[in-house]
Amino acid sequence: QLQLVESGGGLVQPGGSLRLSCAASGFALSQYTIGWFRQAPGKEREGISCITSITGRTNLADSVKGRFTISRDAVKNTVYLQMNSLTPEDTAVYYCAGDLISYPGLCALGDRRYRYWGQGTQVTVSS
Repeated sequence: QLQLVESGGGLVQPGGSLRLSCAASGFALSQYTIGWFRQAPGKEREGISCITSITGRTNLADSVKGRFTISRDAVKNTVYLQMNSLTPEDTAVYYCAGDLISYPGLCALGDRRYRYWGQGTQVTVSS
């Protein structure tokens, strides 16, 4: 089965950047739709980005649009979330998830059908 491992989280000052990685093993990542989620303390899990299998079309939540970018490296079998202009409101545990989900167009943020999840990586934005 697909196995996902996130990395790249940490402590960063407001306005800084981080790049999260979601490394896959077991299957070619391009066959799977991958989503990024985050969960802040006391809040519900939020779907913030996704990249569709095969076509590689991407989608971003309004809360991160213009600051975050999702991309995929087929050779490294890894999906990245580049996060710029970070604010304290971005502090959360970030998860990647994947599944064999097809979309006729853009992937749906926060899709509840993902079966495969990483362990999460903590992102803290603080001065």
